[in-house]
Amino acid sequence: MVKHLLKPMCIGCVIMALAACQSTETTTYQQEITPTDLYVDDAFSGYDKIVVETEEDVFAIDDEMRAMVKSKLRPHKSTRQRATILLEHIFESENINLQYQGGANLTARETYHSSMANCMSLTIMAYALAKEGGLDVQFQDVEVPEYWQRNGQYNMLTGHVNLVVKRKPDNPLNSITFSEAILEIDFDPYVAKKTFAKKVISKSTMLAMFYNNKAAQALAIKDYITAYAYFRAATKIDPYFSSSWGNLAILYKRNGLLPQAKAVYLTALSLDPNNNTAKENFAMLLRKEGKFAQAQALELEVLKQRVSNPYYYALLGSEAVHRGALSSAVRHYRKAIQLDSRVDEFYTGLASVHFQMGNLSAARIAMRKAIAINKRPKVEAQYLAKLNFLKQAKVTQ
Repeated sequence: MVKHLLKPMCIGCVIMALAACQSTETTTYQQEITPTDLYVDDAFSGYDKIVVETEEDVFAIDDEMRAMVKSKLRPHKSTRQRATILLEHIFESENINLQYQGGANLTARETYHSSMANCMSLTIMAYALAKEGGLDVQFQDVEVPEYWQRNGQYNMLTGHVNLVVKRKPDNPLNSITFSEAILEIDFDPYVAKKTFAKKVISKSTMLAMFYNNKAAQALAIKDYITAYAYFRAATKIDPYFSSSWGNLAILYKRNGLLPQAKAVYLTALSLDPNNNTAKENFAMLLRKEGKFAQAQALELEVLKQRVSNPYYYALLGSEAVHRGALSSAVRHYRKAIQLDSRVDEFYTGLASVHFQMGNLSAARIAMRKAIAINKRPKVEAQYLAKLNFLKQAKVTQ
């Protein structure tokens, strides 16, 4: 079984559970949400000394950003023009020229003045600039397939958010018709081209996601005091965001607070019975308590929802590599490709395993397929470099 799954939002900038994959046969969890009973402040002494960004800190803009909005966006009346110009300004090299980095969880101001950011930070910054530009903008949670990335001993299940801009009607009499017309701002081209289910989320939920990301990063490096401070802030600002509770339970479990971890897992699942990450980790805790039948029932629920998800098999492949089980890793990556042959990362994962096994010809074939599928110029350059390395490599006995 894969251990220690976390759920930050947008660290990998793709991903969240597909509604179509949700099983109708799920366990019902009854847990009264009383947050004050779920915190263990005494076990994380000093958490209150951690400086957690306020909502104002996260979304605030500075004079330079205001000046940009005034000169670039304000002169245009069209909602689409303003949104398009905003995107162009973000990515044009003569402007801020941001590069993607998964772990860069930054505020709006930090993102604007940084060369690196993840999709959540980009979305927060774009929201702040759009609001300053007079746009009617909201956050959206995009339900994309589950996808994991390893961070040390943890596998992180990432999520995806974007922005939806509503067109303001030119004529109030047409407000009903025109209010339905929207424009999306999405920083992931793969997601932008797909028709995944979406739902509008509040600014508070977005802030909870930001705190959740910061906490997950702290947990991954065993900075438990900081992790607790941010998980606590996330669950305070939005007590109905299931992922933060599920991750808080992992923190409790890591610190030997098993009864508290159990209560928090139940809270996470009462809020979202299809939170597979919390469900899987709760099953591990039940096994630790010797409750094997209950654990197995939860594990079967999770498996039913994941057997058709190619990213799940890619995760199994990554875990097999981590264990040194390379033959198993090949099988898992091939299964992922069988389910979806359009994902270049599956081929690069397979190429890496073949290389470790000394199968250079197979590794080169897999890399060529990854290059053929990939549509991102910067990633293509990296793939070509790897392929050139493989061409020059020789089998060593």
